[in-house]
Order: sequence, then C-alpha cells, then structure tokens
Amino acid sequence: MAVDLIIFDCDGVLVDSEVISCRAHADVLSRHGYPITPEQVLVRFLGVSEKDARLMVEQEIGRNLPDDLEHQVNAATLQFYASDLQAITHVAAAIRAIDLPRCVASSGTPEKIRHGLTCAGLYNLLAPHIFSASQVARGKPAPDLFLFAAQQMKTAPESCLVIEDSVPGVTGARAAGMAVLGFHGGSHCPPGHGEILRRAGAGLIFDDMRQLPDLVRRVETDAVAG
Repeated sequence: MAVDLIIFDCDGVLVDSEVISCRAHADVLSRHGYPITPEQVLVRFLGVSEKDARLMVEQEIGRNLPDDLEHQVNAATLQFYASDLQAITHVAAAIRAIDLPRCVASSGTPEKIRHGLTCAGLYNLLAPHIFSASQVARGKPAPDLFLFAAQQMKTAPESCLVIEDSVPGVTGARAAGMAVLGFHGGSHCPPGHGEILRRAGAGLIFDDMRQLPDLVRRVETDAVAG
C-alpha cells in the first residue's frame, strides 16, 4: 500500500531540542530533591511524555512532586528555546520535497510543540495538523497518539509512515501498525543509536534529512513490491 500520510515526531526529528529539554528537565527535578543530570534524563526519558516521566520519578521516590511540575519544566524549556533552539539541519527542505499529507505527533505539550516549531521556523510548514500526547489517554510507547493522529487525518494506520528518533516512539508507531523510519542525526544521539532504533522496529534508519525524500519513495516501492 502506498504511503498516504507522513507523521513526524517533533523533538529530535523536526527541532534539535532534546539536549535543551533534558537540561531544563534536569534543572527542575534537581531543584525538587531528585538530583539528575541532563545525560541521565536523556537516557531515561527520551520520547516519554512529561506526565509519564513525572509518574516514573514519583513511583521511584515514594512521594508526590509539585502539582505544577510539568508547567515548571515547560517554562524552563521555552526559556532555553528562545536563545538556543534550531531546526534539524535540512528538515525544512526535506518536508517541502515530499508531496504527501503530513502531521506532527509529539509527546510534548501543545504549547511546547507550537513554540518549538515557531522558533525553528517550521510551524507554517506543518500547522494546523499538530497533535500532542495530552490529547490521548496514554503517551508513547502506547500507540494511542499515532492512532489519534491517523484518525484525525482520516488515514488508515497501515498507510502511515512515522519518522521517530526514540525507542518509545518507534515502539508506539509499530504497535499502531505503522511503518517507521528511525532518525539518529540529532545532537542528542550517541553512536549506535540508529541500531537501537532498528532493533526497536524501525524499518530503515538515517542520520541526514536530505535522505528522507528518497527513503519515503523507497518505502513506497518496497510496499508495492511486497
């Protein structure tokens, strides 16, 4: 079946934000008595919604964190975005080169997604089809967000191609019955991250957005051949 919809993750796929987000997240958690480095946040919570990350920490420490923790993390992240955030290199040109419907499905809050895409100059390329984990019951690695995005875009899950940079994202997309390309070209990706994404279920992996249009065509060709 031909690809009828491209679903982009946001952080680490469209905007090179994971390092910034991890720094903000680490600062806030450490301030509330849970010492953690940005590198540890990256390993533990990459691709996980802020709500689910909070629940994981609370379960570990046996106490509740402040009710407005997610707000504090978002505020710190947005402050860093204004000065530090960049689009993933070549992603705007790649988006324009793919003549297919597209949308965003991100673990971030609507405010964070909108602000990040705006700072990176990508918002007008993708709006209004932008979906957040806050709109579904379960975030990644559950399939809910991807299925919600496909439903809103009136596309069958098996006709969707997802671009992801995290194991929870790849896992959720595969659970939704979608094909996945694993991107490992963000500044947060260590050596070997692409193979981790492949083992999680990404059909193809790449580290340069200039490759994306050809990879989409390859997926379509392979699907027809299959």
